[in-house]
Amino acid sequence: MEEVLTNDNFILFCAKNYDNRSCHSTEEFLEDLKRIKYIKKLITRYIQDGDLKERLILNHIIVLNNVFGPQNLSRILALKMLDQFSYIKPFLVMLSILPSHIINVGEFGKIINTDSIPMDEMIVKNLRRLRQER
Repeated sequence: MEEVLTNDNFILFCAKNYDNRSCHSTEEFLEDLKRIKYIKKLITRYIQDGDLKERLILNHIIVLNNVFGPQNLSRILALKMLDQFSYIKPFLVMLSILPSHIINVGEFGKIINTDSIPMDEMIVKNLRRLRQER
């Protein structure tokens, strides 16, 4: 059984599940963790101004997925950004890294059925356009 991820054990959870062979210092680890705040700021800017930096958000998510793996990344994002998850979900779907359930998140070890979370239509549209450009 996986431990419940809460704000109290967040740093320890991230440190235990961090897999970056090229990381040589605590500062590099903390820099990677800052990507979560950057994503949150970028999503907040999109909500407020309609200014979507989809490539930048994708880059941050890809790096975080590479160092934490999809299951742990989904748990981290659910803990830190559950209220914004409908904006994050399209990115995770596009990258095929969204699990159907996110387990043991928050104070009471909540289980989140990701199928029940709607996706922001404008983000979906922009990501489809971006995918077609490739």
